[in-house]
Amino acid sequence: MLSIGASYAQLHVQQEHYKQKIKRKEGQKKPKGKKKGTEGRVHPDGSSPRQAKADLNKFGLFFLFLSYMCDVPDHSLPLVEEVRWGDLLTLDGNLGDTGGSEDETKEEKRRKKQHWVVERSSLGGLQQWLLFGKSISIEAFNATMLLKVAAPQIQQSSNPASLVNKPVMAHSVSDEVESKDIEMANRSSSHRQTENHKSVHKVGLPPRRNFIGEFSEMLKETFFADDPLRPYKDQPRSRQLVLGLQFLFPVLEWGRSYNLSKFKGDVIAGLTIASLCIPQDIGYAKLANMDAKNGLYSSFVPPLIYAVMGSSRDIAIGPVAVVSLLLGTLLQNEVDPENNKEDYLRLAFTATFFAGVTQAALGFLRLGFLIEFLSHAAIVGFMGGAAITIALQQLKGFLGIKKFTKNTDIISVMKSVWGSVHHGWNWQTILIGTMFLAFLLSAKYIGKKNRKFFWVPAIAPLISVILSTFFVYITRADNHGVQIVKKIDRGLNPSSVSQIHFSGPYAAKGFRIGVVAGMIALTEAIAIGRTFASMKEYQLDGNKEMVAIGTMNIVGSMTSCYVATGSFSRSAVNFMAGCQTSVSNIVMSMVVMLTLLVITPLFKYTPNAILSSIIISAVISLIDYEAAFLIWKVDKLDFIACMGAFFGVVFVDVEIGLLIAVSISLAKVLLQVTRPRTALLGHLPSTMVYRNIEQYPEATKVPGVLIVRVDSAIYFTNSSYVKERILRWLREEEEQLRAKNLPQINFLIVEMSPVTDIDTSGIHAFEELYRSLQKHEIQLVLANPGSVVIQKLHLAKFTELIGHDKIFLSVGEAVMTCTSKAREDS
Repeated sequence: MLSIGASYAQLHVQQEHYKQKIKRKEGQKKPKGKKKGTEGRVHPDGSSPRQAKADLNKFGLFFLFLSYMCDVPDHSLPLVEEVRWGDLLTLDGNLGDTGGSEDETKEEKRRKKQHWVVERSSLGGLQQWLLFGKSISIEAFNATMLLKVAAPQIQQSSNPASLVNKPVMAHSVSDEVESKDIEMANRSSSHRQTENHKSVHKVGLPPRRNFIGEFSEMLKETFFADDPLRPYKDQPRSRQLVLGLQFLFPVLEWGRSYNLSKFKGDVIAGLTIASLCIPQDIGYAKLANMDAKNGLYSSFVPPLIYAVMGSSRDIAIGPVAVVSLLLGTLLQNEVDPENNKEDYLRLAFTATFFAGVTQAALGFLRLGFLIEFLSHAAIVGFMGGAAITIALQQLKGFLGIKKFTKNTDIISVMKSVWGSVHHGWNWQTILIGTMFLAFLLSAKYIGKKNRKFFWVPAIAPLISVILSTFFVYITRADNHGVQIVKKIDRGLNPSSVSQIHFSGPYAAKGFRIGVVAGMIALTEAIAIGRTFASMKEYQLDGNKEMVAIGTMNIVGSMTSCYVATGSFSRSAVNFMAGCQTSVSNIVMSMVVMLTLLVITPLFKYTPNAILSSIIISAVISLIDYEAAFLIWKVDKLDFIACMGAFFGVVFVDVEIGLLIAVSISLAKVLLQVTRPRTALLGHLPSTMVYRNIEQYPEATKVPGVLIVRVDSAIYFTNSSYVKERILRWLREEEEQLRAKNLPQINFLIVEMSPVTDIDTSGIHAFEELYRSLQKHEIQLVLANPGSVVIQKLHLAKFTELIGHDKIFLSVGEAVMTCTSKAREDS
């Protein structure tokens, strides 16, 4: 509205300017029949100069008048150029008149004209146009001056009072009237400053809530942020029962819209991932120091459970390299897998059971946010270190070494490898492993370069197993030192309920190992599920996933399986193969079942070298060096967490690496909480905005005022630091001002917008800050505290301590009031 009126005024004021130039050149001759004060010229647009003047008064000054009455900020006002301080503007006709009859004399009407003094005030760097009106007996508006809308600002003066004494505009005004105008302008300025204090917005105090209601709301936001009960509202009991079953078993929801087209895509995807998972399962079982059949068992039962209870359409379930390595490392530290095989299996099934219980409990209790404590950077480092460790462990089968270290650190592994170079390496095994590793890497390269050939790296492991098994069988290479898988028992999963320990020493050990393995498995599955869900634009319920994965591992522990989770390599193949639903897991499970019933005896002559090659080619993708470079570029603390996890896994062991990853992630959070960021704010020219002076070099400090922002909630962990940091800002600023012989700080404004909460320790720190400032005769001012913060400050009576007039809605209002008060005091 302001801009429209100002633009309209600009057009006609320019016309008035042209008129005055013509008058000075040619002289003014009033045409006959025209009233005094009118001209005969008509401007190109058809309007007369008098109409132009009326439009100017009616529109331009009217909107300036509205801005004064409504206290519009300076950055939204059209600025005025070439108006001198103390200039008089006439409000003509509609706005200037106070009414009256047509019989009034011209002199009486002239006395009722309203004249306005345009004055500019300097309040702490803020530039505002203020209009003050008084009735003045003076000739109508006939000055030669030009108003320009949105023009550059006039140079700011530090002494607005002296500006009023500058020459007035070029029309004839008596000295007596001029002195009255100046006196009234000064009185109006003082009146305006008083009105400014009255119009400052106060910070609202939210309605007080009882503790039970507030605590309930906090619990709801913590554990039920997604509002899971929302679909059940206003629904009949029968519908609520159906919704409850669909929540527990998502297959009941998406199964209603299942059709033949989706089934076709799921069958193709299921067959593709089955060709990949069978050789991987055999290799990963070796990594966990278990029999090959246990790896196949883990790709039979758990995928069936997940297909019914899981909410992801793309995750492929089964054993994975990292969890297999972690489980094998932790288990062999407790039981020797070679000399005490039965106890090793019992401990493995017990750990799997407790891993499932942990996962399901996190889902039911809605504690999924706990896995977020393992940061993305720590996961990148942990996965990269685990990939290196897994690849090093495969050197035993790849080189044909019979005696190999049980330690997983790189130093022990390399000592074992180089110590066996003269009598432990088998050249036939190395030849087979190298040939098929090159084949697998080439297939992976082809699939990466052209997505149409995604099936090439998917079936390459199975082709490698078939070809290598056939080669060993016909050449009897096993008689020449080539190690083979040997016999795999035919048949489905036997029950292992009796082998799970619920008491005794194995129960405690199994619980500890299960919690660690379960958390890592859950983290990997959730990350994979969210990645593919975002690609297909559907929502993944994290808590529901935890329940599904936990349930499948509980059932799996009772059917001779070890910890299973989502596999990234198989899930990627599943996604690219065009899976539509989790039915692809069912198809894969059926293929594994047929393998267990019919094909397992054929794997007898499969060389261990080919399994090592398959695992090495699979884990290479876990080394995400691009993500590591990005982490280094963006956040150095995150990079420290990444490298800490990486080197911990590679040079110590998997458990220590995981501990380092979690510790560094927590340490970073604690560091950010205990040492929050603070900043000095300055005023951005021509705005009401205050920003960090380091981020915005053009921002200027306000004389006599120090503005500090705290970018964190204030708790007992950081309250002392916040107080000391603010006082240090103050000392440094005063030292700089003292060195330059400039006025000292009178006001300290604390920008509270980022402060989301404050506790009693934080309030106590502010009380100490207030007392410290009092000793130096500095006033403490707060700007824009949030609802939670202002309520706690009010209950602690801190607002009464500093005064309600020291709390403002914005930094701009706080600065305006403080500088105005400082000028009044001076």
